[in-house]
Amino acid sequence: MSTWSGIEEFYTVAQTRSFTQAALRLGLSASQVSREVAGLEDRLGRRLLYRSTRRVSLTEAGEQFFVRCRRLLEDRDEALAAMLNESAHLQGQLRMTCSERFVVPMINRFMLDHPGLSVDVLLANEMMDLVDHGIDLAVRFGTLRDSRLVAARLGARNRFLCAAPAYLQARGAPGSLDELAQHDCVGGIDEDWHFMLDGRPHEYRPQGRFRCNSGYAVVEAALRGIGVCQLPDFYVEAHLRDGTLLELLPQHRPAEETVWAVYPHRRHVPLKVKLAIEHFQQEFQHRPPIGAPG
Repeated sequence: MSTWSGIEEFYTVAQTRSFTQAALRLGLSASQVSREVAGLEDRLGRRLLYRSTRRVSLTEAGEQFFVRCRRLLEDRDEALAAMLNESAHLQGQLRMTCSERFVVPMINRFMLDHPGLSVDVLLANEMMDLVDHGIDLAVRFGTLRDSRLVAARLGARNRFLCAAPAYLQARGAPGSLDELAQHDCVGGIDEDWHFMLDGRPHEYRPQGRFRCNSGYAVVEAALRGIGVCQLPDFYVEAHLRDGTLLELLPQHRPAEETVWAVYPHRRHVPLKVKLAIEHFQQEFQHRPPIGAPG
C-alpha cells in the first residue's frame, strides 16, 4: 500500500464534509473513499473524522492533518502545473485574512483573472497565527512584530477626520484638536484617534453617542450627521471626492501607515501567493490620491 493512500480522499472529505460529495469530486464510490480514509486512520493510529448519519466533522488531529495535507497537495499540483507549462492557470484554494473588508473587491478582481482558483477570505480583527490556521496570506498594517512571517509592502493608507455637511452646518467645524471635545464623535475599532501635532504623533480618545467595530457602520453614521469620524481612506475616499463627507483639520492628518502582505516562511513560495501579492501591489499603485494635506 502506498504511503499516499487515503490522503487525497481524506482531504476531499474534510473539504466537503461529506463522503458522498468527496466521492463525486474524485470520481470514486463512497464506499471506496470510506475504506481509503479508514485505512489512513489505521496507519496513523489516530481518528481524523467524526462520522454520523447527518454530517462529517474533523477531530482535533484531523484539523491539524488537514492543514498539512492541503500544503502537500497544493505543492504537488503546483509542481505538476509547472512541469506542464501551465503555471499561469492557478488551481486550488487561496486562504487569506484581513481585518478590513476593502480587500474583497481586490481579491474578486484577482479571481476573474484566475477562474481555476478558489478563495477563502476570513475577515477578523484579531491577529491570527497563519501557520496554525492554514492561512496562505494576510494583509496587515503598520509595524509588524512576527519575525516568522515574510512581508511584502503593498502600499500605504491614511486616516481622515471627516463629517457630513449637515453635521457641520448644525454644529460648526472644529478649528483645533482641542475643540474636538465639543463635538459628537463616532467611534470605530480603535479606541484612540491618531493625529500629528507640532510634528509629532498625537492621540485623542473620542467621546460620542455611537461606536461600532465596523468601519462601514461608522461611515453610515457619519453620513447621517450623527458625528465626526476618523477612518482609513478605503472607507471614506469616495465620499470625500463627492462631497458627502468633508475632511476636517487636514493639517493634523497623521502619517501614512504601511500596508503589508505577509505569509509564512516556506522553502518555495506558492505561485498563488506570489501572484496575489503582485495583484494587490498593482491595485494600490492605481488608487488615485485623495489630496495633499492643507
